[in-house]
Amino acid sequence: MRSLPVADPGSPDARGPLRYLWWVARGQAAPMLTGAGLAVLWWLGQALVPAALGKAIDAMAARDTGTLLRWSAVVLGLGVVQAVAGVTRHRFAVFAWLSAAYRTVQVTVRQAARLGATLPKRLSTGEVVSVGNSDIAHIGNAMDILLRGTGAAVAIVAVTVILLATSVPLGLVVLVGVPLMAAAVGPLLKPLHRRQHEQRDLQGDLATRAADIVAGLRVLRGVGGEQVFAARYREESQRVRQAGVRVASVESLLEGAQILLPGVLIACVTWLGARFALDGRITPGQLVAFYGYAVFLIAPLRTLTEAADKVTKGHVAARRVCRILSLEPEITGGDGRFSAGPNTLPGMLRDGESGVEVRPGRLTALAAAAPEDAIAIADRLGRFAPGDVTVGGAPLAELPLAEARRHILVADNGARLFTGRLRDELDVRGTATDEDVRQALYASCAEDIVAALPEGLDAHVAESGREFSGGQQQRLRLARALLAHAEILILVEPTSAVDAHTEARVAERLGKARAGRATLVCTTSPLVLDRADHVLYVEGGVVRAEGSHRALLETEPAYRATVTRELTRGED
Repeated sequence: MRSLPVADPGSPDARGPLRYLWWVARGQAAPMLTGAGLAVLWWLGQALVPAALGKAIDAMAARDTGTLLRWSAVVLGLGVVQAVAGVTRHRFAVFAWLSAAYRTVQVTVRQAARLGATLPKRLSTGEVVSVGNSDIAHIGNAMDILLRGTGAAVAIVAVTVILLATSVPLGLVVLVGVPLMAAAVGPLLKPLHRRQHEQRDLQGDLATRAADIVAGLRVLRGVGGEQVFAARYREESQRVRQAGVRVASVESLLEGAQILLPGVLIACVTWLGARFALDGRITPGQLVAFYGYAVFLIAPLRTLTEAADKVTKGHVAARRVCRILSLEPEITGGDGRFSAGPNTLPGMLRDGESGVEVRPGRLTALAAAAPEDAIAIADRLGRFAPGDVTVGGAPLAELPLAEARRHILVADNGARLFTGRLRDELDVRGTATDEDVRQALYASCAEDIVAALPEGLDAHVAESGREFSGGQQQRLRLARALLAHAEILILVEPTSAVDAHTEARVAERLGKARAGRATLVCTTSPLVLDRADHVLYVEGGVVRAEGSHRALLETEPAYRATVTRELTRGED
């Protein structure tokens, strides 16, 4: 059996939920077919036991010891087959469940990485979280039940054939009764499908609300809005609970039908078989066999109704996955190449809309009168938003997106630290030496953070780096950006959360750390601006002035007002 997860999950078929489920099943065709075969063997091992017992009872009634021993051995053999096939079938079922879950997570995460900034614009956080939280389980359950459901269907067919061969009327009761049971359960599936879909949507909205509250908890407390949002969360959670009750009401009817309908069929088969036995049309052993079959049929029939339930849930889950997989990124790359070679940029990076230029070997600072202008420029330069951007005179849009990402790095305060060893979170490419890490920590003034950790760089980082303060997280993110050694590094307000003393040291060390490479810092901090090789002042989305920080202070009143405003905020 293969190890999980597989290295390449393949290209999913996202044209519809059923197509996606079929793609998942095809991706593990051999284990699924083997598991289905074992499930058939397991169910048939159980289905043949009543017939063997009936033969043994008839042999006992006829005092035929040899025949009794032979059929007793058959019963024992069927028990061994059930045990071996059951254990092996379960292993393949677990593999099918895990394979489907892992494959769904892989293709969803890959799509999320491909979509980038497009994903949060099109889907809420809750919808994405729900895929990993519950939908993968439902898709895995759908794969698991296909194995048992196949075996159950074959077992019902086998029992029907045995009954028809023994008694045509009894066989017809089963043959007609099973489709009638399926038809009786059918009307419950459509409302179940609809209510489950409504519940999934509400759960996704609730997860989004929770994420928003957690992300803005400090702000909410600061403005006294914590109770208001908590009340809204309680309201939405009650709606989710009510939706869950509506789903459970249909599921309870389905569960009841799984007991009642097979029970009615069993009662009919048993009553009719007893009459035939009294009339001498069947032997006592056959009567026992018929009763055994009537009881046995409960399990495969319940499995079929369970299959209808789990496949329905899998269909709902697959629909959400298909919704994510069908999205297309707003930004795509071309098929061009850098003329200077695969590892170097051919020259200057320029934003035609604003006139911002990022030159190799120079630390450029961008001070914008409106912060959103600086963010928009950084997004265009980093190819996160469409724009008239050129690199060495060639359109950046013509380059493959992966190649542009490899050469141009945009680091803003929306970035997060991930769970794992601190060194691994800083050196994301795994190529940095100890000296590289030391220099990056020094340039970002983050040595004290590492020194305060008992395990140093081997310390474990919690989710989103929540054990660090805002300023500490900012400095660690800066160290991570420096360790990427990008040819062009674009930093958006990299010192907004640190004190003035630390900011001055970062400003002094940043230029040395990036010597020989192109760096753009979007900031209005006088400390950082004063250390830049060249300063661009942007107003109305366009470069209005450029030069050194001190020269602009003397000649540009608007620039001076922007920087002075920042200085006043810092003093406050």
